[in-house]
Amino acid sequence: MKFTTQDSLNVISKSSFARVRNASRVISSYHASRIFDKASMSGMPISISIEPTTSCNLRCPECPSGLRSFTRPTGMLDPLLFHSVIDQLAPTLSYLTFYFQGEPFLNPSFLEMVKYASQKGIYTATSTNAHFLNSDTARATVESSLDRLIISIDGTTQDTYQSYRVGGSLEKVVEGTKNLIRWKKELKSATPHIIFQFLVVKPNEHQIPEVYSLARELGVDHVELKTAQIYDYENGSDLIPTQDRYSRYRKLKNGSYEIKNKLLNECWKMWHSCVITWDGKVVPCCFDKDAHFVLGDLNKNTFKEIWTGDKYKEFRNSLMRSRGEIEICKNCTEGTKVWA
Repeated sequence: MKFTTQDSLNVISKSSFARVRNASRVISSYHASRIFDKASMSGMPISISIEPTTSCNLRCPECPSGLRSFTRPTGMLDPLLFHSVIDQLAPTLSYLTFYFQGEPFLNPSFLEMVKYASQKGIYTATSTNAHFLNSDTARATVESSLDRLIISIDGTTQDTYQSYRVGGSLEKVVEGTKNLIRWKKELKSATPHIIFQFLVVKPNEHQIPEVYSLARELGVDHVELKTAQIYDYENGSDLIPTQDRYSRYRKLKNGSYEIKNKLLNECWKMWHSCVITWDGKVVPCCFDKDAHFVLGDLNKNTFKEIWTGDKYKEFRNSLMRSRGEIEICKNCTEGTKVWA
């Protein structure tokens, strides 16, 4: 995650002795685990992602929400469950992302939950397709004290935009962005830090310069170029960009494709973060979109019991033994985001 100067100062302002000490313990545990080749954990997660909903208004072709292809239940995060999780983690948690799958603003309690976490001094972020940011919602978003808002904008013309954001309206995205920026000014608020995230795929790669121009024109704080995860990449895809630097995959001499990243038997994410689904399941990371590797259920156990429990320990150890045999790791491209 990249931070600009103002955003970095905001993150630092939310630090505390307990959070810094916790981060030090987690980092030490990670390095000790690598040195001794055995998973150990001392500390709680530095960051988590929590899922407001699996529902989405769009039909993006490489997204389980968009494809309506989940094998797990769909639903909305209950504020009572959310409050319970935050109350357990707030003293040591530094960063909270309100996103896994789905469109967060479809959960009617979403901004109330953001406000609750913000009052606990946690840095809060989310990702949205920006179709629900009318004037009232934009104002409520600013007033919630949300720290970072990523807006997915994968094209600068409607034809290009809707080729990936199927069913979407670029006009609504631009209008929602304008509403947010207007309310930030009117309320004299430095947050949320607004980011245009441009998922680089073959149909839109020619518009990369244009998204920077549009961001400057609207007053967006930052642009991030993101490489696309392709599920069935081996035989190629019409979405894989022609510009190699924006692709997670490389073409082989026989015409097939392979992932660029080396799959090492280690993963920092398994020590510093996790994902919580809308119904309280704890899963290892964002690549487990169907929650095949449930490591605990917050409706039955405390977060600490799950985080330090045998099931989590065994998963970390299995990753260190042979990460390539874990299904969700096989298409992992952690570290392939292209920073602008």
